[in-house]
Amino acid sequence: MAILRKYLFHLERARPALKHMSHTYTLGDFDFALPPELIAQHPSVERSASRLLDGRPGSAITDRIFKELPELLQAGDLLVFNDTQVVKARLFGEKPSGGKLELLVERVLPNFAGEAPNQVVAHMKVSKKPPAGAVMRMGPQGNDFTATYLGRWPDESGQLFRFAFSDEPHTLMQKYGHVPLPPYITHTDSAEDEQRYQTIFAKVPGAAAAPTAALHFDQGVLNALANKGVRNANVTLHVGAGTFQPVKTENLSEHRMHSEWYNIPATTVQAISDCRSRGGRVVAVGTTSVRTLESWAMTGQTCGDTQIFITPGFDFQVVDVLITNFHLPKSTLLMLVSAFAGFEPMHALYRHAIAKGYRFFSYGDAMLLERSKN
Repeated sequence: MAILRKYLFHLERARPALKHMSHTYTLGDFDFALPPELIAQHPSVERSASRLLDGRPGSAITDRIFKELPELLQAGDLLVFNDTQVVKARLFGEKPSGGKLELLVERVLPNFAGEAPNQVVAHMKVSKKPPAGAVMRMGPQGNDFTATYLGRWPDESGQLFRFAFSDEPHTLMQKYGHVPLPPYITHTDSAEDEQRYQTIFAKVPGAAAAPTAALHFDQGVLNALANKGVRNANVTLHVGAGTFQPVKTENLSEHRMHSEWYNIPATTVQAISDCRSRGGRVVAVGTTSVRTLESWAMTGQTCGDTQIFITPGFDFQVVDVLITNFHLPKSTLLMLVSAFAGFEPMHALYRHAIAKGYRFFSYGDAMLLERSKN
């Protein structure tokens, strides 16, 4: 297999060490130093006014504005968006003892005969875990609804927790919940976040985090893309809060990936087939679209749960081009984009972005990548 250069993701280090593809990457390979002031706390004034780092191979790294995207794609290309809708998944309440707790709902479970209705799976922030059967008093008034703790999920060793709400979960979250801003955004959620931490085409409720690469699209950009002859299609992947959790083991094979639900409509399957037939490229908008499409390619399943973990050496089957934001150090998403565009090129792009003051993470800027040919 081709030889790649292995770079450490530290801005201050510039000397590469030659490694072979057989080399096993470790967690430290995906660390980098980021000045805190580059972590975007608010979105750009206009969605498409954010910056776009053109990192396609064959030319110099180019600094652009996102609204220039239509000039960089080709007639016949297919954009694949994630149409998940962020729900107000962060809820506050208290235990029967009076101790405070916070829930971040990861997913709403189907109702099954013989089981308590209105069940959800959530992250729980609490000083001491309550016993099974304990009834939490939830909402800003402390008695707006209840959440009965049922146990861990998906089993007794699971990292998530299962609750039964006293009413339909989506209704309760919309009425009493808060926008689940990422942990690195320091302000409390506001009306601006309710509008801007959501894509303009979100339609399937269920996400605890936004598919952030799609936040840059506004109607003007979509119109310009359509005029260029670029088609579009949708998938759904309900992004979970696990997307923000750093990998904690140096040996990446020991990492337990979080699970997320996805669906690919038959119309999108056909659109991808048509794109291939006309010689177009599949352009994934965000890593969530990549994970959805490549999960389908691996399993043949258009609907279900995925725990796909993409690291360098992964054989991409569907996605040709990727639009993505800048990702956290030591994150699975940084590993994914390194697998897609190449480890060494991603090192160079991140160094350039930091040096040029790009804004990072969910409310930050974007980059345009092509799949590595190696």
